[in-house]
Amino acid sequence: MAVAAVTTKPLHEPLQKKPLPAGRPREWYISHNRRLKAMRLAIALLDTGVYYPSSADNDKIRTTAERIGIHPPSDTTCRMVRALIRYGR
Repeated sequence: MAVAAVTTKPLHEPLQKKPLPAGRPREWYISHNRRLKAMRLAIALLDTGVYYPSSADNDKIRTTAERIGIHPPSDTTCRMVRALIRYGR
């Protein structure tokens, strides 16, 4: 059985970031950024072959965050990453 090479390099140029809308409560910005971080981590884990939430413990998620160059996630963000892997299939 042939094994395909796995890469985490983007296949295209990333989109330009736009400023977030003004006037929202602070909690909205916190949860919005947490969701974005969880999505980036879930995608990176899926790209490396982690398809089950049970395989994504906090240490693996934090190691992945370090590898892709983002700040280590909190326990709440780690739970969110596992939920995305679980229900995002």
